[in-house]
Amino acid sequence: MDVNKKIEELKIVPVVVLQDKKDARPLAEALTEGGLPVAEVTFRTEAAEASIRAIAESFPDMLVGAGTVTSTEQAERAMEAGARFLVTAGFNRSVTEYAVQHEIPIFPGVCTPSELMLLLEYNLTVAKFFPAEQYGGLKTIKALSGPFPNMRFMPTGGINAGNIREYLANPKVIACGGSWMVKDTLIKEGNFSEIRRLTEEAVNLVNG
Repeated sequence: MDVNKKIEELKIVPVVVLQDKKDARPLAEALTEGGLPVAEVTFRTEAAEASIRAIAESFPDMLVGAGTVTSTEQAERAMEAGARFLVTAGFNRSVTEYAVQHEIPIFPGVCTPSELMLLLEYNLTVAKFFPAEQYGGLKTIKALSGPFPNMRFMPTGGINAGNIREYLANPKVIACGGSWMVKDTLIKEGNFSEIRRLTEEAVNLVNG
């Protein structure tokens, strides 16, 4: 699978925080039924690795990745669990080198020209722009695109139903990361029907 191409086709990457692995399967089912078979499961909790494994085993056609990866140890655990891509909040040289050496798709987090220069050292052409809204949003993406014409972005942070179409209209944006359809409260409540509804709404919004 060409991960970059698939993510660009889907347009949205749900950024998921799972506190309990039991929620992984119903969440994946809700996203898939809602028309968005992709998830970035963040390594912010102890349940991340087991959740990735549960999704990969139960939904083999779903594109599941690991987010907030801060070490090669986490990256290795994520890949062994079945992750297909890695995302970091900022640039981490050891994680980036691990991914490049093992031909694993990675989206390092950046928000400055200096960080983009580091990505070029590894011939990476897609960066996670984070936190997007706090660092100037589309204005900053447009400014960065001048000196880095071959770089594309996956903005994450402050993206919602009200601004995602504006972001996606920019050709430098491959897709957007977002969490409004997978809110922590909905997951904790087990309200997966609402997650499915919000996912369907989001898919219709970006494809409308």
